[in-house]
Amino acid sequence: MDLGYARVSTTKQDLDRQIMALEAADIPPERIYVDKKSGATTNRPGLQAAMSFARHGDVIVIHTLDRLGRTVRDTLNLIHDLAERGVGIRTLADPIKVDSANPDDPMAQLAVVLLALFAQMERTYSLERAAGARAAATAKGRRIGRPTVVDPDKLAYAAHLRDTGSTIAEIVTKTGITRTSLYRHLPPRPAAQVTAAEHELHAPPTTEA
Repeated sequence: MDLGYARVSTTKQDLDRQIMALEAADIPPERIYVDKKSGATTNRPGLQAAMSFARHGDVIVIHTLDRLGRTVRDTLNLIHDLAERGVGIRTLADPIKVDSANPDDPMAQLAVVLLALFAQMERTYSLERAAGARAAATAKGRRIGRPTVVDPDKLAYAAHLRDTGSTIAEIVTKTGITRTSLYRHLPPRPAAQVTAAEHELHAPPTTEA
């Protein structure tokens, strides 16, 4: 079975182009999972729902590979994890098509190999940047190390206050957790899972000329 996945980074962007491409690939709306989330966040309920639903032999189809992962390395790990479950990934519009469900297609497999190369390059550059930042911070006398751990009980209380309508300023006063720590550690609000079928139900009506 083919499943679709579409993502845009903000609620102001439009999913319709990706959904239309997936529907043109014969994937019905009720099997297209969607997110309006930045790729930088791990809180992507649509993707998690698609991955949970997928079974051995299924393929998750996406418009382009950047819709899938936060980074090249994250995307590669995701493809590998799905492959171990017998679930493939196929793209529709990338210059080099990715189809991890088709081991006999050399170009599709080349795309996965290139991803591995880019992931290694990204990791190397990231380590070099981190080492440079640490050296610069040390030279300026700044503290280096793991951030202070926030008390889990206080964090849970802060989340309760947030969910019951308290402002950040009120939460800071009541919990003693700094504003910066709240933004860093406070769990995101849960987002409702949605498929393209539900997306169409909530879309504004169109008018004919």
